[in-house]
Amino acid sequence: MAVLKLKPACKDYIWGGRRLVDEFGIESDKNVAEAWILSAHPDGVSIIDGGNLDGKTFDEFLKLGGNNVLGTNCQNLRGFPIMIKFIDARENLSVQVHPNDDYAAAHENQLGKTEMWYVLDSDETALLYCGFKKKISRDEFIARIKDNSLLEVLNAIPAKRGNVLFIPAGTVHIIGKGVLLAEVQQNSNVSYRIYDYGRNRQLHIAQALDVTNFNPPDNRGENYPHVAACDYFVVDKLTLDGKILSQAQGTLDGSTFLSVVILGGNGTIASGDAAFSFGKGDSFFVTADAGDWRICGSCDALLTTIPHAKNF
Repeated sequence: MAVLKLKPACKDYIWGGRRLVDEFGIESDKNVAEAWILSAHPDGVSIIDGGNLDGKTFDEFLKLGGNNVLGTNCQNLRGFPIMIKFIDARENLSVQVHPNDDYAAAHENQLGKTEMWYVLDSDETALLYCGFKKKISRDEFIARIKDNSLLEVLNAIPAKRGNVLFIPAGTVHIIGKGVLLAEVQQNSNVSYRIYDYGRNRQLHIAQALDVTNFNPPDNRGENYPHVAACDYFVVDKLTLDGKILSQAQGTLDGSTFLSVVILGGNGTIASGDAAFSFGKGDSFFVTADAGDWRICGSCDALLTTIPHAKNF
């Protein structure tokens, strides 16, 4: 099959809510903090939904398909390169930081974690935090962890629908309560908690000291015409209004797969002899050898590809 529809692996972390179930059609009888809508990670693997592979895990499919479905841009990579999630923050997530590839490989036997956020919705006063307002010292970082004042020096950003934040590995960050977002990240499940609002979960202060960038984030990079672009992924936004613009199409030439995540609306996605109807919250994987593909309807979607061959 050239197109796969995927069901997510769901995580009921203590800060999660019900919006992904109630508004995005995610199937769960529990709160869903995160829906891993494209994942081959052993901590939570997406499941193929429909077609002759219905019920198989996404990683099973990848093992069978190999480079033909991943593309030549992935041929030097260690495993599947990315993970895509929906995140519903009913409460604040922990203050946390992610390691880079070298540190994660040495200490966690995983990839590092660079990620981007696309805000789907938010409460009026909801905040995101990304990096420091100004450069701080390691000693100040330690002191503020001890006296619970770290938030005072973090860069707070109002969360508004359509906002995009790029979070390189080493950047201290928080998703604040009342934020609903889509996250595209490296295929890693390593997070080092620095502060957790007294929720009595394990903290990782020593590791955070090793990996944190104490400089303010550099947001001068130009991604146009992309929503986000880095060595690990390229993310584009597709908007079809169903009237003036009701169809998008392209061709996959064997260099990269295509992930399509539907943020809202309805329509159809097709390639070769595979075709699916879609609605809000659906996730599709289009193989690198699929050739021509097309999306028809009225929708907003995130399209993610892998940019070029690289060792990491």
